[in-house]
This record gives sequence, structure tokens and C-alpha cells, in this order.
Amino acid sequence: MKRLFDLSASLIGIVLLLPIFVILSLLILLTMGLPIIFKQKRVGKNEVIFEIYKFRTMVTDAPERGPSFTTGGDPRITPLGKKLRRHKIDELPQLFNVLKGEMSLVGPRPEVPEFVSHYNDEQRQVLSVRPGLTDPASIVYHDEETILSHFDNAQEAYLKKIMPAKLKLNLAYLKKASFRADLGLIFKTIGRLFSLR
Repeated sequence: MKRLFDLSASLIGIVLLLPIFVILSLLILLTMGLPIIFKQKRVGKNEVIFEIYKFRTMVTDAPERGPSFTTGGDPRITPLGKKLRRHKIDELPQLFNVLKGEMSLVGPRPEVPEFVSHYNDEQRQVLSVRPGLTDPASIVYHDEETILSHFDNAQEAYLKKIMPAKLKLNLAYLKKASFRADLGLIFKTIGRLFSLR
């Protein structure tokens, strides 16, 4: 039932959002050039590596100008990119990941292999399900980049403080996961996005 809902909802979402995809693609092309889509390796269900899709929000040579880890004050993020990231609009292409079966609408957000290598055995349980577009941790830590910008070493703060807290939330979600709970998280996520200014 969950996969059928993901398939139907992602397909409907892509069709409805197609005009927005086209407009955003043109804006990115005109202000930042190619590529329009940013791809990054993430760890999915059963530790299978896949490429997650996002609208590009950083300069083309971002990898050469700094680490893969970013915070809210990262100078590599473009003006348009800041707006897309603030409202999570850059995540919309992940509907295609859902359509392909690599992700679900709701499930633990997928991490990069580098961070997954720090998981303990209990934390690896989040890899037993498809990663999602949203999860309980996404709602609690909706301003994660801003939080991390206050630390001298943002990556260390993430690995030692934020990531364990997010994993704890997602492990609790897995124990009570249900279709009704997923719908609730989807509506909470939408509400959070509309509350951002």
C-alpha cells in the first residue's frame, strides 16, 4: 500500500508541478548556467547507493571551493539557491527518486556514505526501509543549516550532536510507522514549508 501511494502521489505531483519545474529550470539556467540538476550519492534501503536529485543551488565549482558539507552561511550558495533551499524547493526533483522506487514520500532522510559509515548497529536500522522526502527529523530540524552555522566545526557538530538526535527520532518513527502516521508527517511538512518566510 505504501509503495502504491508513493507511486501515485509522486506521479501526480510531477504532473502538477511540471510548470514549476520548467520555470525553475529556466531561472537556474539563466542565473547559474548548467547543470540544472545536482546529483549526489546517498545510501538507500539495504545500504544500496543511489543518486539523489536536487535543483542546483550552488556555484558550478563548489566542490573545488569547499567541503561537501554546507551550512546556511556558505558563500558558495547562490542568491537564487538560498531561496530554493529556505523553502526546500530544491528537493522537489526527488519526486523522480520516489517514482523510480529509490525513495518514499516518508522515511528517514538519506545520508551520504561518509556519514553512514559512523552509524552504529542500532542506527543502521533506518537503512531497512526506503529513505524519504520527509521524516520526523526534517520537521524538528527544519532550520538545520542555521543551527550548524553557529558552530566553528559544523561537520563535527553534525556528526556528534545533530545526526544522532535525528537518528533517534527516525528510529522511534520506525517503531510506530503507519500509513496514517505518514499522512500526518506529510501535512506537517507542508504546513512547515508554508510557515517559512
